Amino acid sequence: METKKFWMLFCLLLLVNSSLQQTSTKKRNGEKDSATNAAIEELQKQIKDIVHEMNLLKEQQALQTVCLKGTKILGKCFLANPVKKTFHAASDDCIAKGGSMSTPLTGDENDQLYNYVRQSIGPEEQIWLGINDIVTEGHWVDQSGSSVRFKNWETEITLQPDGGHSQNCAVLSTTANGKWFDESCRVEKASVCEFNIV
Repeated sequence: METKKFWMLFCLLLLVNSSLQQTSTKKRNGEKDSATNAAIEELQKQIKDIVHEMNLLKEQQALQTVCLKGTKILGKCFLANPVKKTFHAASDDCIAKGGSMSTPLTGDENDQLYNYVRQSIGPEEQIWLGINDIVTEGHWVDQSGSSVRFKNWETEITLQPDGGHSQNCAVLSTTANGKWFDESCRVEKASVCEFNIV
């Protein structure tokens, strides 16, 4: 009888031991699964970072291509488009290229844009600027909707802007040494797209 109890106790201990080993194995497998999941998440993050860096490099390469065709001026690339379009069509064209219509922020930038337009488009041309007062007459804003701080209106001869509600877009004139005039947005003019260099 004692032998029978001994064997039952022995079998019971074997079962408990086996059960503990299975639990331990499951726990280790769970730990392995957790470690595997963490490694997979880390790889996915690295892949996402690599794709992001690759896209940035593509953008920089595209900007370098633009700058090779155009010119670099004060942290920007300018690319002239001599094809005459309405204000909105020219703006859409610049946006499609990843830029915006040129908007000088300083007198120096305005002078350099003026010189670039004279060389690339012609000495007697006007180009659209990326500013307008379409929403509120007399309140000139850039394409992001921010108020324009730098202005270079022609004020000696014609006292610009003088077009009222019929002229809500602005042009830079090479014949007036880079001075600005307001113009009807439906008129077709050349344009210059600008791209910020990071």
